[in-house]
Amino acid sequence: MITTDFVTGSPCWIDLGVPDVGAAAGFYGAVFDWEFRPAGPEAGGYGVFRRDGRVVAAAGPLTEEGARPAWTVYFRTSDADAAAQAVERAGGAVRVPPSDMGGEGRMAQLTDPLGGEFALWQPGADPGLESVDAPGALCWVELYTTDGAAAREFYRGLLGWETQDMEMPGGGGTYILIGPAGKGEERMHGGIMELPAEHLKQTGGRPYWHPVFAVEDCDATVAKVTGNGGTVQMGPETAEGVGRMAVCADPFGADFVVLTPSPSGN
Repeated sequence: MITTDFVTGSPCWIDLGVPDVGAAAGFYGAVFDWEFRPAGPEAGGYGVFRRDGRVVAAAGPLTEEGARPAWTVYFRTSDADAAAQAVERAGGAVRVPPSDMGGEGRMAQLTDPLGGEFALWQPGADPGLESVDAPGALCWVELYTTDGAAAREFYRGLLGWETQDMEMPGGGGTYILIGPAGKGEERMHGGIMELPAEHLKQTGGRPYWHPVFAVEDCDATVAKVTGNGGTVQMGPETAEGVGRMAVCADPFGADFVVLTPSPSGN
């Protein structure tokens, strides 16, 4: 599970890059009951989503040339500069170098050696999201990648993650559970799934991260997704011990998962 007592390696922030922030705000407001609040003229259209008064995500216009609409997952680090250097040494890339965010923290946007994009957050005054693991909030993160073993080694070296293999039912392969060092199984916060490049159509075969949002009723949420211009890529379906889930995309093609956890799930 994800908690707000963020430690090194924890998912601590997510934001959405889209060509039309206003339209995205309308979609996510209808689906998750989120309220979008712009950060101000100096933020260039960036702002935060709140649910019940607490920050659950953020969104802004696409800024990188050729970027696709997508969610970006940020992981906590104690030293963004050192981590960015480590990414480059490991064969990854720095898309946006470590930068100060007005005293709130220090941010870097990176690409792992296989092509998966992610970001790091070194907190200052702002530790990260205010609500997680609750209806309408982030409860899990997933990486779809072409080489699960290589991804495991890269992120474990960078963020110190503990990992645990879980065999998928029906011979569906191995799902790699990931969590912060020293926190045990109950703090596993995501997973790595190996898929062939032809199954990664969202990115033309490149690995990618996506968020999983907890919802009270998966099927009802899927109806809101499709009723407001989004699409469903898979499901809804029930995964034993996890819950009922569906893989969705917003009107711009940014993908995410909605999950109604089972009592014994995440």
